Parts: sequence; structure tokens; C-alpha cells
Amino acid sequence: MQRDLLDRLLRLQAGKRPAALVTDLESGDQALIEAGDVAGALALGEAEVADILKAVRDDRSALDPHANRFIQVFNPPLRLVVVGAVHIAQQLVPLAVAAGYDVTVVDPRRAWASGERFPDVALITDWPDEALRTLAPGHRTAIVTLTHDPKLDDPALAAALASPAFYIGALGSRRTQERRLERLRAQGFDAAALARIHGPVGLDIGAKSPAEIAVSILAQIIQVRRAGPAPAGATP
Repeated sequence: MQRDLLDRLLRLQAGKRPAALVTDLESGDQALIEAGDVAGALALGEAEVADILKAVRDDRSALDPHANRFIQVFNPPLRLVVVGAVHIAQQLVPLAVAAGYDVTVVDPRRAWASGERFPDVALITDWPDEALRTLAPGHRTAIVTLTHDPKLDDPALAAALASPAFYIGALGSRRTQERRLERLRAQGFDAAALARIHGPVGLDIGAKSPAEIAVSILAQIIQVRRAGPAPAGATP
């Protein structure tokens, strides 16, 4: 790899930005693609770049089916930020870890956000909006609020909406969601921004127990990441 491409790739990785390195297996020419920006000696058409960006979204390195090229994907880790160290969070965290997410639990209530309740998980006891500013959610971050307390959930959701997080979900009934959106609308968020919030959180699978609700939440996160946004479920 040419030094300038290597330096660029290292900067992208340090900034936790996804990228793909494409190598022509005949000529050895390479190109580095990041968010549609192409650098390097390998010439690529618009359709080829679109295919490469799809490989980045799919998180899958592979041979290009249309050319003798190898697409090597460099993605930062998937992240899940859970606001609220509640019973559902205790079920959701190990599921998300098993699915490949780096998980952080945020809750200023130290009695809830304890190592005994969440072993081997990053815990932050700052106020949620402060924690999210520190965590700097990116395009590969999902954020879920579970406290059911506007004093905690609303600041977290406002911070989440200011980020490029690919998924934002909030626990609560439909009526709770309506009131929540009214409060956020009063803060200046428009309809397009509020449409990013999946509430009631989770796919509508009739989930009742904390474990079932956790499954529905993770399933919706996976669905949004893999297939694009879908209507939020009706999990209470």
C-alpha cells in the first residue's frame, strides 16, 4: 500500500470512520473509499463506488463480482449505548455483546449502574447528555433509552438526535412516545428528526418480559442496520 493511502487509512481508523480499500489483483493499483470519497491510483466508476459502499454497510470484505478486485472493509466496532441500568438493560447487554456490539451503559443512579449488576461492561454515571457528548456516537452507534424518566431520557434523546447514530430507540407506550415527541418538538426538533426515534422501542413480537423486550430491541437494531429503517414496534 502506498504511504499516503496508509496514512489516510490510519487517520480514518483513529477517527472511527468506516472505509474500504480496493485492490486490483492484476495491476496492484489501489483505491481507498470513505463516504463516497475516492483516493488512490485505481479508477472507479460511480456504480462501482456504490457497490463498495454497500460492502462497507454490509461489513463484509469480498471479491468484487464484476472485476478482479478485492474489497477490504475497515469498519470501526459497532457500538450500543444503553441509557438506563434497568432490568431490560441487564438482558439486552449480553445479547448485544454476543451480536458484536461494544456496549456502554449510562445511568447517573449509581445504585443501578453498578459492576455487580453489569459485570464486564463499560459504565458511565454522568448525566446522559454529558455522557453522549463524551462518547461521540457515530454512524455505527445505536442508542436506546430505557429509564422511562423524562429527566434522563429526554436529554439523552436530544443528544442522540444531534448525532449520526444509525438507530435511536426509546422505551414507553404509544402515549408516552406522543408526550415525549411533544417535549422534543418544543425544543426545536422537526418532524424528520423525530422520525428517527423508534418508539415504542423494539419489533412488535408481543414481548412482555424483560428478556423478550430485549430480544425485540436487538432485533429492531439489526433490522435497521441491515435493511434500513422500519416502523417501530408496539412493545410496551
